[in-house]
Amino acid sequence: MKFSVVITTYNRLNLLRRAIDSVLKQTIPCEVVVADDCSSDETETYVKSLCNSVVYHRNEVNKGHAATVNAGVEKASGDWIKFLDDDDYLASNCLEEMAKAIALHPSAVMCSCIAAQVDSNEVELSRTRQFGPGLAFYIPQVDIHYGMLLELVPFGTPVQVACRRDAFLQTGGWDSKLDANCDDIDSWIRIAQFGDAIFLNQRLAYRTIWPGAYNQKFSLLKRLETNILMKEKIYALVDQKQRSHLPKLENTKNYVRLHWSLVALKQGQLKLFLTMVYPAIFSPVAWWLLLVAVLSRRLNRPNAHLQKFVLINTDLPLDMVTEVWDGGKA
Repeated sequence: MKFSVVITTYNRLNLLRRAIDSVLKQTIPCEVVVADDCSSDETETYVKSLCNSVVYHRNEVNKGHAATVNAGVEKASGDWIKFLDDDDYLASNCLEEMAKAIALHPSAVMCSCIAAQVDSNEVELSRTRQFGPGLAFYIPQVDIHYGMLLELVPFGTPVQVACRRDAFLQTGGWDSKLDANCDDIDSWIRIAQFGDAIFLNQRLAYRTIWPGAYNQKFSLLKRLETNILMKEKIYALVDQKQRSHLPKLENTKNYVRLHWSLVALKQGQLKLFLTMVYPAIFSPVAWWLLLVAVLSRRLNRPNAHLQKFVLINTDLPLDMVTEVWDGGKA
């Protein structure tokens, strides 16, 4: 198994140095691919100074985040791709821990982990939530979209996720129409059609929360619209065996409207709140879905929509508990 870490960058040399350094310090060998979206700073000079340590690709013109990810994956030679934006970085054992879990479940096409949210000074602000007990959860392909719809399968942002390169290529890569606004989530939705998934309950990645992040340029209304689009895409792919357990699509969309309208209210955007909250405010099911989601996050465990069972496999190391999530009766 060979990992290629694809680092996308654009005019952030000071941050890019940290991202590259975190990959070069990995405890197992890997390929480092820097995909540069035609930076006008000293990025090219710096990366080329690293010589054979890094594979460098530079777009001839600025093409955007999604197209730059695709170009980096095309240049990569590994059978697994680890995604990394230039403002994020990895724990030194990230790839080693992912490789261990993947080796135990070779039918997986995606692997994700816990990420720490840090500020510009690398001070931890929070962490993405743990996905139940144990070190690793193996999620059968048939259950992935069901779990994604109910927000119980936390694949997360690029810094958390790795995927098999062949599955990535079969999907056609990231969609430039979504550029930096759920282009990653859209990709996970499509890759999940080709195999199982793994989630590691280990902090192996660091995501920087700062005003210069790509997604900060989108309005809350645009983010709401795109999140609803993602729900529609996921809904269409939920396996038939879980269809009877699903909330109606309109209730799911109203839940998303409630979530983002409350974000607007928290930010003091009262007019936007009133625009976004209708008609979701009149949906009891949407309020129930929101309450369940909030309680699930705060209690750090999944809700009753997904039943859990543990497979005991004596061939696995005692410190590796294999969890499989299966659509259960609500």
